[in-house]
Amino acid sequence: MLRPFRLLKLLFALAIAFILLTQPSRAGGGSSALHSLLTLDETRGWEGVGRLNMGARSFCTGALIAENLVLTAAHCLFDPDSGTRIDVAEIEFLAGWRSGRASAYRGVRRAVVHPGYGLDTGSAEQRVRYDLALLELDRPIRSTNIRPFAVHEKPRKGDEVGVVSYALGRADAPSLQESCKVLARQSGALILSCEVDFGSSGAPVFVFEDGVAQIVSVISAKARVRDLPVSLGTDLARPLARMLDLLDASEGAFSAPQPTARLMTGDGISSTGARFLRP
Repeated sequence: MLRPFRLLKLLFALAIAFILLTQPSRAGGGSSALHSLLTLDETRGWEGVGRLNMGARSFCTGALIAENLVLTAAHCLFDPDSGTRIDVAEIEFLAGWRSGRASAYRGVRRAVVHPGYGLDTGSAEQRVRYDLALLELDRPIRSTNIRPFAVHEKPRKGDEVGVVSYALGRADAPSLQESCKVLARQSGALILSCEVDFGSSGAPVFVFEDGVAQIVSVISAKARVRDLPVSLGTDLARPLARMLDLLDASEGAFSAPQPTARLMTGDGISSTGARFLRP
């Protein structure tokens, strides 16, 4: 296995190509590395993760971080073929989508993409660093069964993490991979050992702290170094704070009062019931 600093050098200094993970709706396939959450018991606590349908074009994964806010990847908001921004009116969040039904269905009122993100500009490292978007739902999700996730801003190298996502060949139920690790951090980007696939864009990366599932990153892309599959994620601390400020600043453009986003941090948050699977 490559040492982390060597992995960083290969990924960034040598500019190894990475693949954005927006999933065209027409594709199929599968991954044996993940455990499908098919039953009510398995999905309990994970209902705040949902599938984001980007019109008829593609889908991504998103996670509820407040009763009216969904966190996902910025590149999900752009048409994968033309590169044009997708109208928020075409985006739907399906919370806890499983076997043709969702725990809640919501449209999107507005979306904020990190201003440092450019689909075709900057280095690969910069695109990963700022590959974040916040979606404000048209109505808050207020349900005891659908809990927003707390955000943990500073994952450490070596942390064990898990990813819950929808993706290629498993678009109809969430899947959990629980054996990933943070291999390294580099200039606001995370290198993870998680295997991801198309549709995993925007998928939340979780760590458990004091029994609480907290989001530490968002999946941006997959890469391969020799025979080692890795995934790239975004460090949340500064980029997320910037987007929350932008969301607040743009509120004045709307004439009617709207729900206030209440972002949760790990401090004082009780468990959602989400858990990693253990033998």
